[in-house]
Amino acid sequence: MSETVLSIRDLKVEFDVPAGRLPAVNGVSLDLRAGELLALVGESGSGKSALTMGLTGLNRGPRTHISGTADHRGTDLVAASTKQLQKIRGAQIAVVFQDALAALNPVQRVGRQVAEMIRRHQPVGRAEAARKAVDLLRDVGIASPEQNARAYPHQLSGGMRQRVMIAIALANDPGVLIADEPTTALDVTIQAQVLALLKRMQREHGSAIVLITHDLGVVAEVADRIAVMYAGRIVEIGTRDEVLNRPQHPYTIGLLNSMPRIDGPRPRRLAAIGGSPLTGVDRPAGCAFAPRCPSVHESCSQRPELERRDGAADHLDACWLPGADKARALAVGAA
Repeated sequence: MSETVLSIRDLKVEFDVPAGRLPAVNGVSLDLRAGELLALVGESGSGKSALTMGLTGLNRGPRTHISGTADHRGTDLVAASTKQLQKIRGAQIAVVFQDALAALNPVQRVGRQVAEMIRRHQPVGRAEAARKAVDLLRDVGIASPEQNARAYPHQLSGGMRQRVMIAIALANDPGVLIADEPTTALDVTIQAQVLALLKRMQREHGSAIVLITHDLGVVAEVADRIAVMYAGRIVEIGTRDEVLNRPQHPYTIGLLNSMPRIDGPRPRRLAAIGGSPLTGVDRPAGCAFAPRCPSVHESCSQRPELERRDGAADHLDACWLPGADKARALAVGAA
């Protein structure tokens, strides 16, 4: 078992909105292990980005309420001050954002932006930082790194900008890398290149990666473990093969049934999850997925906790249904 580099317990992230307090993250507990790629999946609004931005303090503000604990090598990220987080961000925990063009400074050359991250956390001069920046750009696959280091973000393609973001994130060999939908705006060829780059960086640098995505095809390609989020909670977590091949929660089953497959009969139309995700401040006392679940029953009036129900050592789900009913739901949806 690999070392745990991030241990989250009962994390809550709530935002003050006109209607009240919105529970974007509602009591999440999970462990991130060294050298693994953990995929956070779920529909938009399920709390994936709010969870990871809450860990790094990037969504702190007067209308944000964060509680629980997130232990990273002896430091509680939730209780840490802004000054402490500034020392951790970029050095021990780094973030790759979805929109690289918006994340990069438009009036600074990309090489300077990489060098700035190096100088912020390492005692090196400008010339040494600039040399290391070029080396990093070369490592992430940027062609002609000396020349492109002098380019501005708008002069680079979307794939190259995303590679620059990854170079900035890896500038100080962080132990944890958070990639927030890094391939969403890219075409499929560039997506594959970026994902291959993340996996290579994972192997070579030994970083633990949290990949936020809604693309189950991406998850099947690169993930070691998968955590499925719905309405601010993790409803299923396990290894990639366990979650994709033996899903236990009806929401996970619904997500998988809504994806086209190439290894079975072609359905006339893809199955859809009925209803809409919860977006308001009011949440049901029981299972949050119950209003959309095709297999809801009386036990769902009580909120299920993540438990090991299918016998797998590392496969947890938050559903009252017995395994036979879940397998039946999967078969019906795939028909």
